[in-house]
Amino acid sequence: MPKRTSDTIAEEWAYNEPHPAWEARTAASLPQPSEGSVPETILLRFILLYIGIQLLPIDGTFVKNLFRLGEQGPFNYTSYLFGLSKYAPHFVGDAPSFTDWGVVALLALAGTFIWNAVSRNRQIDNQVYAWLRVAVRYRLALAVLAYGFIKLFPIQAPLPSLSNLNTAYGDHSAWKLFSLSLGVVPGYEAFLGAVEVLGGLLLLNRKTTVIGTLILLPFLGNVFFSNLAYEGGEYVYSGLLLTFGLFLFGHDAVRLFRLVSLEAPAQPNRLTLALTQPQQTARLLLKSAFLVLVVGLYGFTTARSGQLRLPQTPGLPGVAGLYRVDAFTTDGQSIPYSKTHPTRWQDVVFETWNTLSIRSNQPVALLASTTEELPTSDAQRDYERAGSQGRHYYRYTTGPTPQANQTTLTLTGPNPADALLVGTVTMTRPNEGTLLLSGTDAKGHAIVAKLTKVNKKYLLQEAAKAGRRGALTL
Repeated sequence: MPKRTSDTIAEEWAYNEPHPAWEARTAASLPQPSEGSVPETILLRFILLYIGIQLLPIDGTFVKNLFRLGEQGPFNYTSYLFGLSKYAPHFVGDAPSFTDWGVVALLALAGTFIWNAVSRNRQIDNQVYAWLRVAVRYRLALAVLAYGFIKLFPIQAPLPSLSNLNTAYGDHSAWKLFSLSLGVVPGYEAFLGAVEVLGGLLLLNRKTTVIGTLILLPFLGNVFFSNLAYEGGEYVYSGLLLTFGLFLFGHDAVRLFRLVSLEAPAQPNRLTLALTQPQQTARLLLKSAFLVLVVGLYGFTTARSGQLRLPQTPGLPGVAGLYRVDAFTTDGQSIPYSKTHPTRWQDVVFETWNTLSIRSNQPVALLASTTEELPTSDAQRDYERAGSQGRHYYRYTTGPTPQANQTTLTLTGPNPADALLVGTVTMTRPNEGTLLLSGTDAKGHAIVAKLTKVNKKYLLQEAAKAGRRGALTL
């Protein structure tokens, strides 16, 4: 090994020391802060006002829903906060639309002209921008955490009911098919929820915001296009969340492009807020409250809520399953099996909860529900029939009967004018696999139906029994 002389050490020292000329070249290659041209200033102020208006509860709906907590029952804090997290300014029509964005753009445009007329101080723009980034970070975090937890504990898309599994594919709407396809893989649904929760948590820290947006932008883009492709009702809201994510990511986009794609020096993110000590204390208190109320309490109540979108009242024990209608009479007249007869029943499904559904050729009014709702009572839970036709759904309550093998069912249905059954129905169980239903339809005709249970196997249940490497036998 050659001996290191004093001259060699001096040369190494000179090589390792930053050279003033090299520092000057490096500094010149980095993007320097600029005051910006007048068009750039106008565009920046328009964007700030547009995003800011999208955050404000200016149509009164948010304030109205804010005081609904007292209407919720135990562990329904999930429904309450989820409803608040979905707020977006709405001005035109009954349902949200991109027209609302146009109204917001007009308001922002008017505000931009006023801002330019009364203020030439561009330092104020930087402060407004910094504060707005904080507000957008927490607003987007609230939204993705609200949706993330109902996926992490599979509530958004529950497992398909027996009635859903016995409904023809073409009798489901496009959005219901998407929801059912997600519901049959709760593990994947939970994984999607974990991605959303992780991205939302990263937004709560300024230094990890860019990582959070990198995680969330592909996810939010997929949600937006899924709503468009499957005729979902939340394409406007999902598009709004996507714009929030792009707004946050835009702050670091150029730096990342220079660093990763061009392999050139890039300035760090030095946008900070100069806060006084009281403001620092308030910031910590607000962040702590957000973590407790949104992450802690919301996550806890969501985990304890169970299947919020399906009825919680248990059904008749030992009755759940698919039944074929072997015999059917109307006013004493027997009607043979037919898929085209207007009133003849084809099959009946009893769920494990207090729902029964009847398939017949009589038209069903489609409940076109394409948005995510978390109801607070069984009377409001209509996910099982939403987006599906071909089956008539009824909820029932049981009452006392004089005979041991009889049960009285009091039915409630969504369409009493054309119901296959109304009022009180008597159910007799002559043996383990047979049911006799007798009652009256909406037109006053006496109905008697003999039901025989079908020992049908379902791929979803058999696959769960067999495991990933087991063999399926249907």
